[in-house]
Amino acid sequence: MTLNVQFHTIFMMFLSGIAIGAIFDVFRVLSGKLRLPRWTIPFIDMVYWIVATILVFRLLIYSNEGQVRVFIFLGMGIGICFYFAFLSTWVIRLTLLLIRITIAIYRFIAKTVEIILIKPIIGLYRLTVIILGFLLAVAIFLYRIVLQLLYPVWRLLLWMTRPVHKYFVIPVWLKKLKGNIILIFRRLFSK
Repeated sequence: MTLNVQFHTIFMMFLSGIAIGAIFDVFRVLSGKLRLPRWTIPFIDMVYWIVATILVFRLLIYSNEGQVRVFIFLGMGIGICFYFAFLSTWVIRLTLLLIRITIAIYRFIAKTVEIILIKPIIGLYRLTVIILGFLLAVAIFLYRIVLQLLYPVWRLLLWMTRPVHKYFVIPVWLKKLKGNIILIFRRLFSK
């Protein structure tokens, strides 16, 4: 391994140490903001270590074809110390800012969908109910008027056909229907 490859490898491990620290802070802030249950912490830690391991080995394969040397751990340690000394607060602030921006965008989209889609549908539903209720009230009103107008004609027709009634045998069910109709008329028009 040449000196150039060694410096390139130690620089890549320095960057991987910074990346590991940044990923750690992002995971920590996200788990705190999402208020995840305590039983999920081992799973989050396992995901963190899997991501960190894949990152380190990908960079190691890229920089020196995967040869593990002592200075690799030194580079990662220096990178992690550098990150926590100088960059940790900035990454935490940036992560919190991105969370706030994401929440604001979500609220904006939810409010827009509510204003553009949901409220008009609810308004159309209410308008339809009001119109149908009005039409039903008008239909009932007209029905009562027509019944009141036809009641004298019905009585006249019954009076005119009374002499013929004795020649016709009216079934029992028709007599009951006539009684029910008269009862309905009395209920409707006695008010």
